[in-house]
Amino acid sequence: MASKLAQLKSKACQAKQFVATHGTSYYKQVLEQNKQYIQEPATVEKCNELSKKLFYTRLASIPGRTEAMWKEVDYLKQAWKNRQDLKVEDAGTAVVFGLECFAWYCVGEIVGRGFTFTGYYP
Repeated sequence: MASKLAQLKSKACQAKQFVATHGTSYYKQVLEQNKQYIQEPATVEKCNELSKKLFYTRLASIPGRTEAMWKEVDYLKQAWKNRQDLKVEDAGTAVVFGLECFAWYCVGEIVGRGFTFTGYYP
């Protein structure tokens, strides 16, 4: 256990040194590349205004997204009605998508359990 702790400490020191030497230059580079997105003056009021704009813009996009969802549902209904015309490639794509969803569910469960496979911590 002590050797693992020493390894972790040495890795943390290496990361700290890397950030100390390269962090500010990377920070300045990112700000320079994205300066068109920076709002001036950067005040609390401006941040609150932008967060409200984002919230209400996302809220206003809900009808369009629900319409797109119902189009997808209608497509699936049509595909189910015409399932005898379904190609093997389409079925394979659906199976792979379902397996991917299940895999992400399993990953979420593992993360929620604290990265254990056997169960929750007591």
